[in-house]
Amino acid sequence: MTETGPARTGRAPWWRPDVYIRKRPFVEGRARIAAALRAFFDGRGFLEVDTPALQVSPGLEPHLKAFETELQGPHPDYRLRLYLHTSPEFAMKKLLAAGLPRIYQLCHTFRNGERSSTHHPEFSMVEWYRAGEGYEALIDDCRGLLQAALRASGRERLTWRGMDSDPFADWEILTVAEAFDRFTGIDILATAPDPQAPDIALLDAEARKIGISARPGDRWDDLFFRIFLDRIEPRLGVGGPTVLKDYPVSMAALSRAKPGDPRLAERFELYVCGLELANAFGELTDPSAQRARFLADMDLKETLYGVRYPIDEDFLSALEHGLPECAGIALGFDRLVMLATGAEHIEDVLWAPVAE
Repeated sequence: MTETGPARTGRAPWWRPDVYIRKRPFVEGRARIAAALRAFFDGRGFLEVDTPALQVSPGLEPHLKAFETELQGPHPDYRLRLYLHTSPEFAMKKLLAAGLPRIYQLCHTFRNGERSSTHHPEFSMVEWYRAGEGYEALIDDCRGLLQAALRASGRERLTWRGMDSDPFADWEILTVAEAFDRFTGIDILATAPDPQAPDIALLDAEARKIGISARPGDRWDDLFFRIFLDRIEPRLGVGGPTVLKDYPVSMAALSRAKPGDPRLAERFELYVCGLELANAFGELTDPSAQRARFLADMDLKETLYGVRYPIDEDFLSALEHGLPECAGIALGFDRLVMLATGAEHIEDVLWAPVAE
C-alpha cells in the first residue's frame, strides 16, 4: 500500500492543536468577515441564493480545468456526466431570467490544476448580480464590501506581501489602455485594428521595445498577459484599490461590447496590493452571440488542451426566454480574507485544506 499523509510528507497533520493554533486568528477573522458580508448584502436588498455545484457545464473559460463526475440514477442504465462548477454563473443567471432582481451567493467553487499561495482546488467565491443596472454600479458594491471586511477584521489596512491598501481612501479607476500606456508605453488598442482578431505581430513589435517578446505558438492574449503580469499587475491596488476597466472586446466572452466603442467590453477587474480580487461584467444577453463565443472558446480549449466541455443548452434557453439587462461580478472570498487578516497563504484562511 502506498504511504500517504504526514508520515510521508514529514509534516505534522494540520488538525493538531499545536499546529492549528497558528491559523486560528485567520479563520476566526474569516467567520467575522463572512457574517459582515451577509449583513452588507442584506442591507443593500440582495437575496442570498444557493445553487448546485453539480452542473451540465462547469463554465467555459478556455484555461480553466474542471472536475468531472458521473450522476447515477436509480435505474442502472441512467448515467449522466456532470462537472463541479468553476463558477455558479450559469445557475445564477437562470435565477435572473426567473425574475429575481438582486442576488448573491457565497459558495464553494472548484478548479482543477490550481494550487499555490493564492489558488486552491476548492475555494470560496462570492458572486452577485444586479438586474437592470450597469457594470459600474458594482464598483460601489466592491467599495462597501471591502470596507465592511476590513472593519470586521479589526485591522487598519488590507495587506499582502509587504504592501498595503486602504479601501477608505480614493479608489483608482484606470482603463486597460491607460494602464498599458502608463506602465509600458504601449498603445494596446493599436495592436488590435480588428477588435475581434488582435494582431500578435503588432503587439510583439511593441513588446520588444520593453524587452519582452512573443514565444513560438503565442497568441495575442498570451503576450498581453505576459506583459501585464510582469509590468502592470504588481503595481495595481497599492495604497488604495484599483479598478481596471474597459478590456479589449476579444478578452470578454461573457460581457457585452461597450456602447460607443466596439473595441472595448464592459468588464472590470479589482486589484488590491497587486492581487486580482474580482472580475465583473456588463452581462451578454444575446443568445446567438453567446453561443458563438462559447463555441470559439471550446475550439481554443480543444486546440490547447485536447478537451472541450459541453454547452449548457438550458442556459442558452434562459437567454432566449429573456435574460434582463444585468451586471455581475465574482470575487475571491478567500483572497479577501487574506487581505483583511494579513495572511500570506490561502491555506491559512481555510478551515481545512483539500488533501495533497
